[in-house]
Amino acid sequence: MTYLAGLNPGSQINHSGTTFTGDLLPRLLHALRDPSSGQLLVRHARFEAATFSDTANFGGVAFADAWFDGAVFSGDAVFRGASFAGRAGFRRATFAGSAGFSKAVFSRAADFGRAEFARKALFDNALLADAEFGGATFSDDAWFGAAKFSRDARFDQATFAKADFRRAKFFGNAEFSGVAFSGKALFDGAAFSGGASLHRALFSGDAGFGGARFDGDAHFGRATFSRSADFRGVKFSGDAWFGRVTFSDGVCFSSAKLVGSARFDATAFSGKAAFNRAEFSGGARFVEARFSDNADFSEAEFTGEAAFRRAAFRRAAFSGGAVFGAATFSASALFSGASFESPSRLGPLTCQGKLDLSGAHFRGPVTIEAATAFFACMRTRWDSTATLGLRYATADLTDAVMEYPMSVATHPSAFTYDRRLVDESGLAGLDPTARITSLSGVDAAHLTLTDVDLSGCLLTGTFHLDQLRLEGRCAFAPAPTGVHRHGAFSTRWTQRRTLAEEHHWRASTGSTGWSPASPGASVQQPAALAPVYRQLRKSFEDAKNEPDAADFYYGEMEMRRHDGYRPRSERALLTLYWAVSGYGLRASRALAWLLGAMAATVRIMMLWGIPENAPLAMTTGRLTGRSISLTTENPTPANPSGPLGSRLTSQRWEKSLRIVVNSVVFRSSGQNLTTVGTYTERASRLIEPALLGIAVLAVRGRVKR
Repeated sequence: MTYLAGLNPGSQINHSGTTFTGDLLPRLLHALRDPSSGQLLVRHARFEAATFSDTANFGGVAFADAWFDGAVFSGDAVFRGASFAGRAGFRRATFAGSAGFSKAVFSRAADFGRAEFARKALFDNALLADAEFGGATFSDDAWFGAAKFSRDARFDQATFAKADFRRAKFFGNAEFSGVAFSGKALFDGAAFSGGASLHRALFSGDAGFGGARFDGDAHFGRATFSRSADFRGVKFSGDAWFGRVTFSDGVCFSSAKLVGSARFDATAFSGKAAFNRAEFSGGARFVEARFSDNADFSEAEFTGEAAFRRAAFRRAAFSGGAVFGAATFSASALFSGASFESPSRLGPLTCQGKLDLSGAHFRGPVTIEAATAFFACMRTRWDSTATLGLRYATADLTDAVMEYPMSVATHPSAFTYDRRLVDESGLAGLDPTARITSLSGVDAAHLTLTDVDLSGCLLTGTFHLDQLRLEGRCAFAPAPTGVHRHGAFSTRWTQRRTLAEEHHWRASTGSTGWSPASPGASVQQPAALAPVYRQLRKSFEDAKNEPDAADFYYGEMEMRRHDGYRPRSERALLTLYWAVSGYGLRASRALAWLLGAMAATVRIMMLWGIPENAPLAMTTGRLTGRSISLTTENPTPANPSGPLGSRLTSQRWEKSLRIVVNSVVFRSSGQNLTTVGTYTERASRLIEPALLGIAVLAVRGRVKR
């Protein structure tokens, strides 16, 4: 009693190791109460290792410094509304009953390290500066709802049954590394102004971060979520690290905003993963991520590069559906080396950069719909049927493997998803026609191309090219128009469809107007191009499209004619065939030669072939007894004489024309001719019908169905 009577408000007290029973604590606190204000004022309070057998009610007490380290609260501990102006130490304290710190104010360090809370721990609406809860154990509910941590908050290695941090505000760094949540962990609406670390955290119950805000970096690396994890509407203003996290149940990032880099490398999604309508403003990395159930990225927006690719030893894998309907990629989307077990549809999506599926493996039937600037499928493997609907894309299918029928087509109109048009504004101004740059190394036996641009496509090294099906309008590179230099001469190229490789080869020889190969690319020679033209010709012929097959026959013959490894005699014969009739495909050229041959024949006949005068036959007879024998002799036609100009008469021109017309239809004129005229007629009867036949066949080849 003498001790208590000597206490005044604001006195220093030291009750370390004291056991408080009965009304001892209330009497002690009553002695410290300011009679004028009614406020309990304690300057320095030391209660280390103290034992509070009954309810310890420090509600509303104003402490300067308070040490409760190692204290044991056998009953309820009430600190509601208490204030701690200095240090507050509760390290290794034991709270057997409920611990109530609602609306408490900790102006400086609050140390609850390795404290044990057997019943409810209430810190809702509390104000804490430096908060230390490292290694603390919360065996019952821990309420930190609307609490404010003005400086750093450390909960590393703490253990929670159920934790409620809804609407809590962390103004410094929040450290939850190694924390174990055996029940629900609720952070909905929480605000993290500094960095937040939940590295190796264990969430055995449901985890809720809906609407939370992370202004600094958020680290969840190697965390484990055994139940559902809700990140709907969360905003990560800094980097978000989810590398090697395990989501054993569903996880939802719907409408989340990830402003910085988002890293989900090697993350395991065992349940459904929902990222629909999420916004990735920085890079998004899902390298080596594994999606065991459906992965929904519908209507997600990726401003930076998005990587779903494989790393050195493991693929990114989609075992369930991969939904990217109406997803938008402002940069590149990298799925190189990814594995798709059973996606029925990938897209429709929009990618302003490169959509890279190189080395990806599709194990089931799939429809890919993409509006993208570049589409890479080098070494991509399809184990089942596949349909590729593309817009704006420049596609590279080098070494792709197709074991079942596959179709690549230009989608005729803008894609739709959920009855709404997919936004393609980022690709406005580009030609929506899909272009293929390479089929080298592809087995085209199961490939169908529809309405695609092949003007820059490399086809050398394609297998079974003769079985390639081309439907719709598949454009090849045209020959240059107008007059161009070819060596030392000027020439006008015949209009036809050509291979990109022929463009490269002719440009390398100095011919102008042809498109050169890319720097560093090898240029194929005619010997390698002739078989390509031959197989394409067969592909068109097998499709009963002989008119279009003619261009590829022309290209084949051109490559044979320029093949330096072929015998000169063969090349000379092909050159003659080209010059006379364009390999039997240019009717105008054959008709020009025919008219020239006819004009030459007419002129020769007028000058030297028709005799000067028609020779008259003379018949003589001999009478012997009653028998008479008659002999008719036809004099040799006399060669015309006189000046050459005098022979160019209308009469001789008419006779010459009849002779030539008969020769064209392979008939004899029946006229007496000079020796020169006789041989000229025979030559014209051989050459001119052939030229006429070639012209007819050329026309027939262009109109045959």
